[in-house]
Amino acid sequence: MLEGVIIVGLVMSVPIIAIITDHQRRIVKIKGEFMRDEIELEKLKQQNFIMETEKMKIELEQMKLDYTSGKNEIMKI
Repeated sequence: MLEGVIIVGLVMSVPIIAIITDHQRRIVKIKGEFMRDEIELEKLKQQNFIMETEKMKIELEQMKLDYTSGKNEIMKI
């Protein structure tokens, strides 16, 4: 009798273990995709920061040129 219960228990545990293992694999796959998306987002943030910094440098240079040209016009008068 006990042997029958043990055999049935072992047979029933195989599908349960397979379900749990499949679930864990799916979770790991989803986490991997999430991490790839996070890395891509960070790359985009960095590129945006670099572009904004370059834009600010150009604006600063333009302001310097405007300021120096305005200074020359005052000196001519």
